[in-house]
Amino acid sequence: MTDEAFIVEDGDSADAKSAPADRAENGPLDESEANAVRPYVDLGGVKLVPREGLQLRLEIEEGSKRVVAVSLDIAGSTLQVQPFAAPRSSGLWHEIRAQIVEQIRSQGGETQEREGAFGPELLARIPVTGGAPGATRVARFIGVDGPRWFLRGVVAGEGAVGGAAAAAIDDVFRSIVVVRGSTPMPPRDLIPLQVPAGAQIATGTA
Repeated sequence: MTDEAFIVEDGDSADAKSAPADRAENGPLDESEANAVRPYVDLGGVKLVPREGLQLRLEIEEGSKRVVAVSLDIAGSTLQVQPFAAPRSSGLWHEIRAQIVEQIRSQGGETQEREGAFGPELLARIPVTGGAPGATRVARFIGVDGPRWFLRGVVAGEGAVGGAAAAAIDDVFRSIVVVRGSTPMPPRDLIPLQVPAGAQIATGTA
């Protein structure tokens, strides 16, 4: 660990890795770093620590019927997470963050980059489709580059604004374990997610 709050390798280049300096100790963790005997909810590409009040939903792609995202609801906040394959020696978050900014601007929204618990994050105001004129919703985009993976989170609700709710949802993000596996995958490919065996989990279409 370094004395810095965040690790950014290779300077400020677009492919530098972005992660908290204590990621390997406090998460988000790689499967090789996690406590093997701790109980987890196994969703394939990610594992979650069960906690009181946490509700889990899986986002299903309508055409392929595959799980494309995991949404976690707790205390008035929603955290949607997706794990992606990444190169061993470089990161994805700087490039993906720039693409999110462009996408939101093209929709007429606004973004603000700031330093958060995991390093650079985006606070966005996104127009509401079909809503009242000028109506927007607030979302916070967070990301961490790990060993051969990238974990993206989108926070909505109270946790997108700040304060105790943001700290609580950040703690949930920290508790995620990413299971990259040994199968070769192109960078940016979604690491496969799955429904836990015998689980009763709400699903939605993406």
